[in-house]
This record gives sequence, C-alpha cells and structure tokens, in this order.
Amino acid sequence: MSSDFEAYEQDFGTLTAEITNKVGRIPKLSGEEKTQLVLNVDKQLEEVRELMEQMDLEVREIPVQSRAMFNSRLKSYKQELEKLEKDFKRSRIAYSDEVRNELLGDDAGSSENQLIKLREERAHLLDNTEKLERSSRRLEAGYQIAVETEQIGQEMLSNLNTDREKIQRARERLRETDANLGKSSRILTGMLRRIIQNRFLVFILGAIILITIILALYFNLRGR
Repeated sequence: MSSDFEAYEQDFGTLTAEITNKVGRIPKLSGEEKTQLVLNVDKQLEEVRELMEQMDLEVREIPVQSRAMFNSRLKSYKQELEKLEKDFKRSRIAYSDEVRNELLGDDAGSSENQLIKLREERAHLLDNTEKLERSSRRLEAGYQIAVETEQIGQEMLSNLNTDREKIQRARERLRETDANLGKSSRILTGMLRRIIQNRFLVFILGAIILITIILALYFNLRGR
C-alpha cells in the first residue's frame, strides 16, 4: 500500500516541477502562445488534483499506526498545490515589461492605473472562480462520501437480514430438537414403566412358583 503512495509521490514531484517551470514562462509570453501554455498548465493542475485524490484514498487504506506519517506528507503536498495554484493565477494576469509597454504605448503614465485596475478585477474573478472550483470539489467529495455511506448502510442492513434469517433458522432447529427430546422422553418414560411392570410381574410369578414348590414339598412330606 505504501509503495503505491510513494509512486504517486514521484508522479506528483514530476508534474509539479513541470508546472513550476511553465508558470515561470507564462508572464513572458503573449497571444496564442500564452493561451496554449495556460491551457496546458491548467490541464496538468487538474491531473495533480486527481493525483491528490488518489493519494488521499491510499492514506485511508494504510493501517492506523502508520497513517499519521502519510497524513503529514499529504498535507504538505496539498499546501504545495495551493501555492502552485496561486502562482499560476498570478502568472496569468502578469505581463512582462515588453508586453506592458506594447499595451500601454506612449500613454503609459495615464493607462497604467487602468491596467492595474484591470489586473485587480481579473484577480478577483480568478479568486471567485477558484472558490467555485473548490466548492464544487468539496460537494463532489461530500456526495462521494454520502454514496459510500449509503452503500455501507445497505451492506450492513443486508448482513443484518442474513443474520436474522440464520437466527430464525437456528430457533426453528431448537424447537424441532425440543420436540424430538420431548418425544424421546415420553418413549423412555413408557419403556421404564413397562420395565417396572415386567419386574413386578416377574416377582409375582417367582413368588407364586416359590409358594407352589413349598406347598408341593409340604404335601409330599405330609403324605409320607
């Protein structure tokens, strides 16, 4: 499990290094070249976010005794990603000296305030967009957790129903066993009664035979 996390760490390091390099180049570009590089960085940042989600899932599967260390590393990566996103946002609204002079021309003094204002407005819009994206990701994560919780609840209910059926079957077997024991007890009681009766009859028969022998001997001796 930790080997998978370390593999994700390597991918994270490679991607963030590439993004850092590209973010530093963005303010120096303009036009279509800058647009393409911004789109490329935006795509790579989305890959890093997905990578962070995978790392988060891996940490949840790590045993509790080792989880704290990985949580700490994951937290530092999240902070690094936030910083990278902020740098990317700044680079998108930043201009190199050449581009700024080209935009302002001879009216640099009078137009610089407008450029600053435009930059602030774009930064504000980017902040709002970033907040919306974070809220959307939180909602998606919350929805995923809710779905997983519902699935776990359904599995628990299914297991409880299965256990209840097993208990009911066990109770039925116990009832059948009790009934069979009752029948066996009655049969044994009847057999015991017959044995006692037979013994009593044997004793009576033996007594009769003994009395007959005694009377026979008595009359035989008397006749002599």
